[in-house]
Amino acid sequence: MVTFNEERNIGECLESAKWGDEIIVVDSFSTDRTVEICKKYTGRVYQRSWPGFGKQKNFSIEQAAMDWTFVLDADERIPEELRGEIEGILAAKETVYSAYRLARKNYFYGHWLRWGGQYPDWQTRLFRKGAGLYDNTEPHEGFIFKGKLGTLKNPLIHYSERKISDHFPKLNNYSSLAAAQRVQTCKKVHGYDLFFRPLVNFFQVYFRKQGFRDGIPGFIQAIFKSLYTFVKYAKVWEIHQRKAVK
Repeated sequence: MVTFNEERNIGECLESAKWGDEIIVVDSFSTDRTVEICKKYTGRVYQRSWPGFGKQKNFSIEQAAMDWTFVLDADERIPEELRGEIEGILAAKETVYSAYRLARKNYFYGHWLRWGGQYPDWQTRLFRKGAGLYDNTEPHEGFIFKGKLGTLKNPLIHYSERKISDHFPKLNNYSSLAAAQRVQTCKKVHGYDLFFRPLVNFFQVYFRKQGFRDGIPGFIQAIFKSLYTFVKYAKVWEIHQRKAVK
């Protein structure tokens, strides 16, 4: 896993993963107790400047010595049912699959959001050594691999924003990363991008994907999805403005 200032999450996360043969943590020079907590669970803690999600995760994968790797985020947990399923696959030693995907249950403000496109939220996390690596798409890197993809039955638990205030630093960071990616193909920002795209995003999440079925948490999530789209394109516009001044 890769970390930065995750002292609130990392203990419970590593507790759910301590059954693994090895735990590898790549930290980006955290200023809190993240590294201290990690060292209680593993001696394989590396500190490395942040080059991007894909590159940092690829570095962590390259440190793994086992035949199979499971990539885990600090705000995720491996429940017992999923652990048992993974151990069963590894113990069998005979599988045609190079990688496995699994569903992820996303919790916001203490609520599991089942609708609005939040579930099953497929993630490819378990794979053979050398099967593939992450690409450099920011902020949502994809795992590129060769071979067949299997599906695990049990979900991963993801404790995303625990409080409303948790949204804002993440929204600011992720929208900046996404804007830097989008500006490469978006040569000009129009009123449509700033007004209609956020509205379309809200409609897709809240109505088409039935986010309304998750009650107030579903509505709040849909609003933040829409706001993320607006901020991303506003930042793309700002990047173009700065370039024009130069």
